[in-house]
Parts: sequence; C-alpha cells; structure tokens
Amino acid sequence: MNTIMPDELHRLVKLAIDTGEAESVEHAQRIFAGYRIGVAVGPEIQWSSSHQAALLTFVLLASRVFLGGVDVVIPADMVIPNLLPGNPNIEGVIASSGAKRVKHLEPHVPAVCIGTATVPHSAGFAIRTVFSGWRAGVIPTDTAVPFDFEAELPLSGALAAALAVNEAFLFLRQDTPEAGLREIGVSLWKPGAVDDWWKAENDGPRLVYLPSKLWLIGLGHLGQAYLWALSILPYVRPKEVELVLQDIDIVTTSTLSTSILSEKAMIDKKKTRAIAPVMEARGFRTMLIERRFDETFRVQSDDPQIALCGVDNALARRSLCDAGFKFVVEAGLGSGAKNFRAMRIHSFPGAMDPRELWGSSIDKIIETEAPAYRNLKARGVEQCGITLLAGKAVGAPFVGMTAAAFCVAEILRLLHGGELSTVHDLDLKSPLSRISSMREVSLLAFNPGFTSVAP
Repeated sequence: MNTIMPDELHRLVKLAIDTGEAESVEHAQRIFAGYRIGVAVGPEIQWSSSHQAALLTFVLLASRVFLGGVDVVIPADMVIPNLLPGNPNIEGVIASSGAKRVKHLEPHVPAVCIGTATVPHSAGFAIRTVFSGWRAGVIPTDTAVPFDFEAELPLSGALAAALAVNEAFLFLRQDTPEAGLREIGVSLWKPGAVDDWWKAENDGPRLVYLPSKLWLIGLGHLGQAYLWALSILPYVRPKEVELVLQDIDIVTTSTLSTSILSEKAMIDKKKTRAIAPVMEARGFRTMLIERRFDETFRVQSDDPQIALCGVDNALARRSLCDAGFKFVVEAGLGSGAKNFRAMRIHSFPGAMDPRELWGSSIDKIIETEAPAYRNLKARGVEQCGITLLAGKAVGAPFVGMTAAAFCVAEILRLLHGGELSTVHDLDLKSPLSRISSMREVSLLAFNPGFTSVAP
C-alpha cells in the first residue's frame, strides 16, 4: 500500500487535513495544487538590491505555498544584473523553483506588485509591496503608496515579500475578509510602532554595520530563514563573516516545504552539510557542529557571542542562557491549524529566564479524528503511523521568513545603537495586533563582531 510517510508530507498541505476539509491526504494535495499566484515587477529591480531581494524571496516562498504555480511578469527588454553578489540570479531561481515567466497576469490569479509595476484592474486580489529603509509592508494596489523608496535595506524587501505571500494565502483560504483590502506593515527599526509604522520618524539610520560572527542553532524552517536573511544583506567582504551551523537532523522531503534554502538534491543529507556549501558559495566561512544543543554545551571566548536559535525543543531553549552567549535571539512558531501563523520572539538575557519560560514540558494533544486520518485508518494504516503523521506541525515558509526578519533586525539594531526588545508577539492573521516589549535593562558591553557596508 502506498501511504505517505510523516517526513514526506508537505507541512502546509497538512493544514487542509487538520481543518477537516480534506477527505484524504490526496484530496488535501489536490486542494493545494489549485492555488496559484502571480507577481509583476517594475523597473526598479534593475538597480535596487532591495527589490531584487523582494522578488527572490517572493518566488522562493510562493513556490512552496502556491503549488498550482507562480507566474512572474518581467518585461522582456528588462536586463537584470545580479546586485546580490553570490546569490543565485533571478532567472535561475525562477527556473529552479518551478515558477514561470509570463507576458501578463491572468485576472483570476491573485496578483502582487513589486515596485511600480501594474496588474489588470479586473484582478480580484491585487496588492503592492512597499519598503524603504527599515520599513516594509503591503497595501492594496489602488491605495496611495505611503512613502517613496529611498533607502536600500534588502531585509525589508524580503519581509514585504513574506507579508505579501501571507496576505494572498489568507485571501485564497478565506481566513479573513480583510485580506488584500488592508494596509499592513512593520518598522524593523521601531517594531513597537503599529498604526504609524510607515511614517518617516519610524525609519532608522542608513545601514553601516553587519554582523561578522554568528552561531546558528537549528537549520530547519527558522534556521534557513535566518541564513537567507543574512545572505541578502549587503556584505562587501563576506569572507570576513564566520557562521557556526549547529544541527543534528537530516533534510527530508517535508523540509523542502518550509525551509527556504533546501532543494531536492539535499534530501537525506545532514542539514549542516547540505546548507554549509550554500553559504560558502556566497562567500561566508562556516564551521559545523553536529551535536545536540543542551545544558552541557558551552561556547569559548573566541566563538561567536551572538546566537540565533531556531529549534522547537524545550530542553535546548532552556539552555540558551547557560552556554555563555552574550546575546541570543530566538523565535517560536505556532504549529497547529489554528495558530501556525503565530510567533513569539525573545532576546536574552531578558526580562525572563529561559529556564522559567520552558521549565516544564506540556504533552501535546494529538487529534486523529479528522476525515483524512480516518481514511488512512480505513486503508489499513496502523494507529501509530497515523499518530506520527498527525503530530507533525503545520508550517508555512512565510511565517519563518517574517520571524527571521524580526530576529535579524534585532542584531542590526544592536550594531546601530537602536532600541532592543525582549519579546515580540505576532500573528500574521492580524499583524497589526502585534505587541512588542522593549528592553528596559541594557546589555553588558561586549564585542559582537561586525564588518562594514560599502559606502
């Protein structure tokens, strides 16, 4: 009997299973095979690294979400140089992701504009990404742009792309009636600004410094989003950057559905060994750690003193302040059909101790009564296998990318003297209801490791 294994299931397709709308795994796959999206880019992409980052990120995320296809409109006479050295070029990403270039977008396909591109007025869903400096958001295409693009910061372009994929997915799933009709956005310089995120006063300084020594704990959904965020930053001398990559897992088929750097050729490889060559091809230096991060782990004085944590493991997270890092940023994502868009981001040392936050584990209740699980049981699949499948998290790559933008921005603010936070609470279903708690106690002085951006 041909039955999908837990590590083969697309983590977002699982949404249709867990909500009960799909009668079988195959039915869930057919539902997602009907989801399409289109994107049109303006002339800015020829000279703006932020616009290039927005399109690259959009295609990499959308191709993992809209399994019916991603259409890309780039005028035929437009020449696009690779403004992000070491990154795959746009044509290569379009081809490898399964997206396709088209002359125009079809009106019935949800449409996203990057830059000053236009889409058919008859489009049922049409939004525009907006970003400049530390600000990023999406607006309906018939709404006035709240600010002009004036300052490059590719991370903001990537965040706007993630927000656009989320908004389009909300629209297709009919999860909120406001999807595509609202203006939403974030200031990565002042994340506490919600209603007025777009104002110039909430923008930050020109990017001058970038981190040069970082420790990555976990190379799955979040870890790869962190690395993508780092790889699109304007490093002039990436060979000065040391990245420690720590993970014990291998790449599986389901990894591809949420993890932005993963490709089919990586399946069955250790995540460390699969991802290191990707970052090295972009000029970064890597060191691999293939042991579990736990209470016994300690960093040395010459190791990176800043860690980005992306593991969903209570034991590892409890140990974050015991390893000796001077600054840690970590994100936790929702995992169920109702809360997979939610995220909570912490930085340590902070208002709470990780040992208090994750001091006790709570057994997860696994529901296996949805029609698709009953269908598997009727087909002879053992209850153990069904429970394993049901226990896998629902995951969306645009959620991880959004969280990564917040986390990496925390480090960029540290390097530029900005205000730091201790907690962000955000749900992409209602992103303007987010809460940010800013740090009241300063960090102890330490050398974070940095390199300069080209003047």
